[in-house]
Amino acid sequence: MDQELALAILMSGRSALLTGAAGTGKTHLLNTFIAQARDQGKKVSVTATTGLAATHLGGNTIHSWSGIGVSDHLANNFFDRLSKTRREVIMKTDVLVIDEISMLHDFRLDMVDRVLRGVRENDQPFGGIQLVMSGDFFQLPPINRPGEQGGGFVVYSEAWQELQPAVLYLQRQYRQNDEQLLEILTALRNDDIRRHHAEMLLARTEVELPDGDITELHTVNVDVDAINSQKLAELAGGERTYQQTTTGSKVYVENLQRSVLAPSELVLKLGALVMAVKNSPQKLYANGSIGTVVDFEPLTDYPIVEFRNGRQVTMLPDVWELRDGERKRASISQVPLRLAWAITVHKSQGMTLDAARIDLRKAFVEGMGYVALSRVRDLENLYLYGINRKALEVSPDALAIDEVLQRTSSEAANHYRPMLEEMKRKQSVPKKSGKKSQSGSWQQKIAKMRETYPKAYMPWEKADDDILKQEFLQGATIQQLSQKLGRHEGSIRMRLQKHFGEDTVA
Repeated sequence: MDQELALAILMSGRSALLTGAAGTGKTHLLNTFIAQARDQGKKVSVTATTGLAATHLGGNTIHSWSGIGVSDHLANNFFDRLSKTRREVIMKTDVLVIDEISMLHDFRLDMVDRVLRGVRENDQPFGGIQLVMSGDFFQLPPINRPGEQGGGFVVYSEAWQELQPAVLYLQRQYRQNDEQLLEILTALRNDDIRRHHAEMLLARTEVELPDGDITELHTVNVDVDAINSQKLAELAGGERTYQQTTTGSKVYVENLQRSVLAPSELVLKLGALVMAVKNSPQKLYANGSIGTVVDFEPLTDYPIVEFRNGRQVTMLPDVWELRDGERKRASISQVPLRLAWAITVHKSQGMTLDAARIDLRKAFVEGMGYVALSRVRDLENLYLYGINRKALEVSPDALAIDEVLQRTSSEAANHYRPMLEEMKRKQSVPKKSGKKSQSGSWQQKIAKMRETYPKAYMPWEKADDDILKQEFLQGATIQQLSQKLGRHEGSIRMRLQKHFGEDTVA
């Protein structure tokens, strides 16, 4: 299914699952839908399954938004304890978005369903709210920890069976532009890895690394911590240490810490490679932005980071909260940075990296290899320490689910495509009036725009693309690129996001 048809289905008010391979533009389409739905006056509540995923969309965790918190079941007095504010938010919501749905347990989706039906006193699925889920079941599954209730993918929930959401399976690839890597990732999704695929990957273990820092992905935290500590120790100069401050009981703080990428003790030096781990409220940087510590502010000692877009920012402490309904259970305050020489595969989900060195020798769960390998755009910028058999496996459940989802998506496309064509037909019929046609008006607007931006609405040529990428990496601003390339700043920004990912271009 293409993005245009998927967006039309979402705008029709139908509850849906937005899915597809890594890099097919799920987050971009989700953001477009959210903006258009709000423009129509709808109240859209944006959530995700983890605090990290929620920050990509500027939302909250589904656990916090619904009031279910960290519980595995609804207490007998749950509705009595639910705050008036939480009830009002649920009552006013027209659309509920849940991103990274693959990581939500089936029983928790049922809990959310019961909460919404109860609060809204409406026995339709999710109390009549349009539910929009987004995610890829080939990526990381729900985590079942010892001593906690176990569960599976949300498709096994009672709420899913009753809701019967439309499936919008995106096909076009936007992140990967390399046929070899796409072939490997497709083979992984089909559980059809052949000898030549393995040989292509193993060949990347023998390639010499280029000069400069490259972010590494590892499967376990201990390796990530060791690499970052070693790289930091190799830098000259003194250390600066920033301790997190917390509120709330130990168990809640520990639970919140799992969703916070900033370490409890952040140790930096001049020249340290760092990553922003939260979106800047002033849009000075984005979650996942990479930069280097170039100085420390004289009075406060806070780090000054130069990000790869050339912008220098003094990084002030930020706050993360864990809420149970409207009750704040815990909070963490810390400078929103972490060392970026290495991160875990789990915490890289949703990111796009220019290049990465990946260690999959200790992969321990299906889908881990797929998540890691799909973070880069092409095989030439993928460097491997090694890879084990588990890294080349995908969940048998995900395989079975995917077959059903693709079939269901085709049925939805066949059902809704005539609706989209009819909408286009009506929009193309000129209005009867004495005024000039929309076509003529549009041509005039383009002509007027090209007085300022000579290449407005023209196809991008390779030469211009090369200039765009090269000068952006050298620190040119969007305004400078706009003037040089003769295109509107919005067009420049969208093209940069296509090449470097949404998080790179704040």
